[in-house]
Amino acid sequence: MKKDIILSGVGGQGILSIATVIGQAALKDGLYMKQAEVHGMSQRGGDVQSNLRISDRPIASDLIPTGKCDLIISLEPMEALRYLPYLGPEGWLVTNEAPFINIPNYPDEAAIKGELDKLPHKIVLNVNEVAKEVGSPRVANIVLLGATIPFLGIDYNKVQDSIREIFQRKGDAVVDMNLKALAAGKEIAEKTM
Repeated sequence: MKKDIILSGVGGQGILSIATVIGQAALKDGLYMKQAEVHGMSQRGGDVQSNLRISDRPIASDLIPTGKCDLIISLEPMEALRYLPYLGPEGWLVTNEAPFINIPNYPDEAAIKGELDKLPHKIVLNVNEVAKEVGSPRVANIVLLGATIPFLGIDYNKVQDSIREIFQRKGDAVVDMNLKALAAGKEIAEKTM
């Protein structure tokens, strides 16, 4: 088993939290994991990207070659487009459809949607709306994580356990909200596939 994952979005959206949950769950599942340096975190609103490699065998490099990525997880649709050259022919894109407009010349949303529609393997959902339905806009990143469950190759229970451990210091209500968000995203992905 090998999964090469690119995480992308905008600073402050929770990309690092997604990477932490996946990484911890992978280790719980007895897998090897390497994560490249997270780029862009120094500025809220700036672009953020990280490589995350998971395997049942030791991993030599933490960087994913162009055209070899199995999964792009993006909290921002324009940022998803930025990393499409890395996506392999059978790779999946799981992205938020709601833009985070942080630049004056943000591309036309219809044009972005048109490019995303060209992809054969994708799940595009409005994680912001789903998070509000779940009960808090702050769990949008975990909704997106839930939508990646069918493609991660990591036991769902291990992902749930990682969420419990990572968020436990914030209290049971926060843990429950995140688990609910994870389940909501997973359900959407399973219905979309």
